Amino acid sequence: MKRQRKIEAWLGELHPGKSFALTPASADASFRRYFRASFTDGSTAIVMDAPPERENCRPWLHVQRLFHGAGVHVPEVLAEDLAQGFLLLSDLGSTTYLNAFGADNTVGLYRDAIDALVRLQQASRPGELPPYDRTLLKRELDLFPDWYVAKHLGIELSAAQRAVLDDAFEKILAVNLAEPQVFVHRDYHSRNLMVTRPNPGIIDFQDAVYGPISYDLVSLFKDAYVEWPEDLVLDWVARYWEQARKAGLPVRADFGEFYRDYEWMGVQRHIKVLGIFARLYHRDGKDGYLKDMPLVAKYLRAACERYRALGPFLKLLDEIENRKTEVGYTF
Repeated sequence: MKRQRKIEAWLGELHPGKSFALTPASADASFRRYFRASFTDGSTAIVMDAPPERENCRPWLHVQRLFHGAGVHVPEVLAEDLAQGFLLLSDLGSTTYLNAFGADNTVGLYRDAIDALVRLQQASRPGELPPYDRTLLKRELDLFPDWYVAKHLGIELSAAQRAVLDDAFEKILAVNLAEPQVFVHRDYHSRNLMVTRPNPGIIDFQDAVYGPISYDLVSLFKDAYVEWPEDLVLDWVARYWEQARKAGLPVRADFGEFYRDYEWMGVQRHIKVLGIFARLYHRDGKDGYLKDMPLVAKYLRAACERYRALGPFLKLLDEIENRKTEVGYTF
């Protein structure tokens, strides 16, 4: 309540004599919170509350400028108070892709998302964003043994099991790091894409990096919060690949090689996400992500079943989850 009173005082200084109502808009997995300010004249704006002792607004502002310059639809910055950790932003509405999906609009929404992703990647240049390098990719993978295996499943890996895990991580990293690099949103999915004009509105981009070109495509189509038939997803991935080639982006010339990159990038992401969801529950007391773990694990297992090199890791998954599967490798 103390923070909210500070927000109200700040808005009062920005808009003297103008009354408004402040209501929660959303919260994310960090310490940021968002409020919607509804003014009596019918206008609205979003307040980002990022306590300075826990969050830094500057990376968000830097990425906002980069993405805005790329021609994609991100919130406009209307006012800022970095000392207090407040940003006043244009309101992209409250309808996420996840809320909006229906039988008649899904294909159109994803076409818009692909268009925006290609524009964003076309604006890429090194030196603007932190590198999605080996150190960061490996740090994310390590969330899996630390939080998912040890904390969530309560399992201590044997030396032999740890060796299998380490070998798998090295193989995954080798594929990920060999990809061409572009701007990466890092959470380009149905909860961070808003139905707007122009569409989509893109939010929650403060952790953007410069890294593998297939990463955001994985976030989009192997979404932890919604599942689509594999043949439909394959069509969408192919549409992106064709569009990216026409736009001059450095995707693989062979679609099969690109799709392999995409699959292995998904393995890295889903290993990480299982660790993150476990950490959000056990460390931060946020249990809302537990229901999404089965879909993430399903994506992970499906990719591992398709690639012989990931067979030992799939067997390890069987061991720690106490299950058996029959494997039919395709590559």
